[in-house]
Amino acid sequence: MNLPYIGTREAYDDACMLLSRFGETAGIEASDRAEAARARGNHIHFCHWRQIERLLVIMTIDQSIGTIH
Repeated sequence: MNLPYIGTREAYDDACMLLSRFGETAGIEASDRAEAARARGNHIHFCHWRQIERLLVIMTIDQSIGTIH
């Protein structure tokens, strides 16, 4: 699995906000927001919400991913 690139603290905060508001359906909400941004032609927000969607998958997995030190 490729780990998502998180460029700003805002992206992490948005992921946490979606998890707290939507729980298990946070990924669906992120996907909906990405599609809405694409429909408006806003590629920056589209990429932002897609990355958050990927981050939410990792945040909800109950196991370690990648190298453990």
